[in-house]
Amino acid sequence: MVDRLVNSELNTRRIASVESCFGSSGVPLAVPGRVLVGEGVLTKMCRKRPKSRQFFLFNDILVYGNIVIGKKKYNKQHIMPLEEVSLESIPDNQQYRNGWYIRTTTKSFVVYAATSTEKQEWMAHINKCVEDLLRKSGKKPVENHAAVWVPDAEASICMHCKKTQFTFVQRRHHCRNCGAVVCAACSSKKFLLPQQSGKALRVCDACYERLRHTPASGEPDPDTDATERSAGKLNASGADSSNDDDTDEDTASPAAEAHDEPRFYGDNSMSSAPDDSIGSATTTPATAANAPNNC
Repeated sequence: MVDRLVNSELNTRRIASVESCFGSSGVPLAVPGRVLVGEGVLTKMCRKRPKSRQFFLFNDILVYGNIVIGKKKYNKQHIMPLEEVSLESIPDNQQYRNGWYIRTTTKSFVVYAATSTEKQEWMAHINKCVEDLLRKSGKKPVENHAAVWVPDAEASICMHCKKTQFTFVQRRHHCRNCGAVVCAACSSKKFLLPQQSGKALRVCDACYERLRHTPASGEPDPDTDATERSAGKLNASGADSSNDDDTDEDTASPAAEAHDEPRFYGDNSMSSAPDDSIGSATTTPATAANAPNNC
């Protein structure tokens, strides 16, 4: 179905609608061979709290943005190449449900769907697009990804020294290699992480020593995932590793809207969807029962 949508008039209109919703704040999305596979709203864990984000899945990229006006206007457009994307399901527990990790080389974070069915649909469609893209390009899956940051609310004291209490004066810092929340004294050094930036980034002292003695200097630490889990155990609530869209200017009260299931245009069941639905499908953020209790 996705292949049949390539260069179709319907697909062209759908992509144009997405571009218009981002306006001048976004970049052009229409390129030869690109297909809009699906769209909807997911609850994304940011550094300070979970927030609703509009997601658009294409056959080669994953795009998301802040909701300014639900179904009409979005800003702070982020584009993630699917060749770099890796997903990992998060088991449900008493606090968190319907979540999974989205990881790339430069940024990683956690998202939640409103229901388990929507989670399965999102993960299946994203994984299928990634598999098809890698098969056609002949490339291998990316093995090293940016660490998922532990949210500020998960750490009242430094996760390394276990002594420093975070206050208005004593700021929190995140290790860019493992994602742990640490104090200034425990993260006084920087290290070059080429996949994340061309500049040296703040890392905790433990990661600095480990990275410094890694034979291939500057490459991601193979023990990053283990460090990341042991430091914060991630608690299924990791925050955006880039921390570049954790703002409050985008709260457009989407929770007041009726719940709409995400729309996947590659499904045969969606092939006859009316044109007036293009670019307007949304899903309300996870309810209090689905979202983290530390909202």
